Amino acid sequence: MKTDIIIKRFIVLMLLIGMTSSYAQISKAEITATGLTCSMCSNAINKQLKAMPEVEKVMIDLNSNTFVVNFKKNSLITPQDLKHNIEKTGFFVGSMILTMNAENVKPKDNSSFKNETGTYVFVNPVTKPEGDKLRLKILNSGFVTKKEYKKTAKMLLKYTVSGKEEGIYYVKTI
Repeated sequence: MKTDIIIKRFIVLMLLIGMTSSYAQISKAEITATGLTCSMCSNAINKQLKAMPEVEKVMIDLNSNTFVVNFKKNSLITPQDLKHNIEKTGFFVGSMILTMNAENVKPKDNSSFKNETGTYVFVNPVTKPEGDKLRLKILNSGFVTKKEYKKTAKMLLKYTVSGKEEGIYYVKTI
């Protein structure tokens, strides 16, 4: 009986050691939306994003259908929240790049860090963060185009995280 408790505690300790603890906060998101055909479409997304209480400012590039969203300090916005708000307007996310303040995070393949907004698992990180800023592209289904996800789906199978899949984001550094 005591052995089971010790084993469970050891497993929990190993999981905690494997994850880098951080207070990383999302400060900016660059979202490319798909399915837009006119400026009225982008206006619908713009209004939806600006209505979110965590959003400080939204800038739009109509040529690439990209929305640069700056967040208020100490906001706890999640990538899933952003995706959900884009989809409320009838459009989809084609790409999402997050900028985070993450001074204690060191990207290594299959390492992860957790904060209030989710668990972020590094997939083949190629660049080192500049200072305390970290730019991450989310690779999960629904955060990239179907074509791009199809290319990366098999590769993502080797990355495992214990626990439920909700709130777990597979990311590569940009």
